Amino acid sequence: MAVFVFGHKNPDSDTVCSAIALADLKSKLGVECTPVAQGEINPETAFILDKFGVDVPEVKTAFAGEKVFLVDTSDLAQLPDDIAQAEVLGVVDHHKLGDLTTSNPLECWIWPVGCSATVIKSMYDFFGIEIPKSIAGIMLCAILSDTVIFKSATCTDKDKEAADALAKIVGEADLQTLGMEMFKVKSAVEGTPARELVLRDYKDFDMSGNKVGIGQLEVVDLSILDACKADLAADIAKLKAEKGNHSVFLLLTDIMKEGSEMLIVSDDESVVEKAFGAKPEAGKVWLDGIMSRKKQVVPNFEKAFA
Repeated sequence: MAVFVFGHKNPDSDTVCSAIALADLKSKLGVECTPVAQGEINPETAFILDKFGVDVPEVKTAFAGEKVFLVDTSDLAQLPDDIAQAEVLGVVDHHKLGDLTTSNPLECWIWPVGCSATVIKSMYDFFGIEIPKSIAGIMLCAILSDTVIFKSATCTDKDKEAADALAKIVGEADLQTLGMEMFKVKSAVEGTPARELVLRDYKDFDMSGNKVGIGQLEVVDLSILDACKADLAADIAKLKAEKGNHSVFLLLTDIMKEGSEMLIVSDDESVVEKAFGAKPEAGKVWLDGIMSRKKQVVPNFEKAFA
């Protein structure tokens, strides 16, 4: 029986590329694994997989009765609705430990680094398994994506070391240029429906009993989003109503200016000022130096909601 490997809902490049890499590693260690995704991949991920000739994983959202490995999350809000009916064999992640529980012991690699692919690179090394060139390529791109070309507050020396080693396998000399290629693809938003952009990198969280959604769009220049910003603001208001959330926040991250404009729809906007010391005006606020949802946004909001 195949074991499935997957990450969070609204899959991003790390969640997809790390699922593919972990499935390759586990299969070579004798556990036949198949990578899948909980939704359609985004344009950046499609670019990465195409560049290195790697197949796009099938979409699968139901796992009752299956054996699974999880990557890039252990939060129930980001896992399949029937995850309690699956047997979780292991978790590989770089976020805080979530609220998933298991009935059996499991393999767990959860490290404070910028990307799940960084952890999987160390797993390949630990088990003495050679990384195929194509897999090394997508892992490298996952690291560049998740660390925002090493600019994010989540980036560590381990991420840089893993990226350098993977780049040597691939024969990629200019990581800055490769990273900008990826972010230009990610920045191409013209003609894309607002809901698709809002959900492109979106996660729900439980914060002291409040359901809070946080999405993020990373672009090379914030002006790219000027034409669609009003549509994005209107759509997060619709999404909040549909989900019954306390709040939905959308980070519009400018990777060159190294900061984010946050669009805000909330039952209580004061949580934003509590979290960041900046008062929102007209449903938005500029947050200088804020680029990481994981390290700079979620922890601040969790304290504000506590």
